Amino acid sequence: MGKMICVAAATLCAGCGQAGEVSGERVDLPEISGCKVTDGDTIRCGDERVRLLGIDAPEMPGHCRPGRNCAPGDPEQSTDNLRAAMKRGPLHIERHGKDHYGRTLAHLYVGGENLACLQLNSNNAIYRRDWDKPKLRLVGECGEESVR
Repeated sequence: MGKMICVAAATLCAGCGQAGEVSGERVDLPEISGCKVTDGDTIRCGDERVRLLGIDAPEMPGHCRPGRNCAPGDPEQSTDNLRAAMKRGPLHIERHGKDHYGRTLAHLYVGGENLACLQLNSNNAIYRRDWDKPKLRLVGECGEESVR
């Protein structure tokens, strides 16, 4: 697994045990529940569709639009990996607006670890620097080796 970076009072800090964190959980962020995985980079929580920032996962069969350079890999494996990661504990969300499809753009955490980093470190998604907001967050949270 990639190294864990904690966010406390909107400041990145290496290591854990900072204010706003208990046993690796992201208690400084709202918890979100009732979520189901759509594919390797998107989940649905009730009426809210949530897109993980900074990564692109393989598209489910028939979902790669003509002319688009879709992420390589096994979409079922990517989806299953995200589903398994979400079962590890409470899910915490940091929202960053919406995309042109109306999906919430967010960083999601389970056990204090960014789900996008888990997808990258298990080779179930590719890094998209142009989608890594705010300010190349995944470079710091996942580590340089994960975002090549």
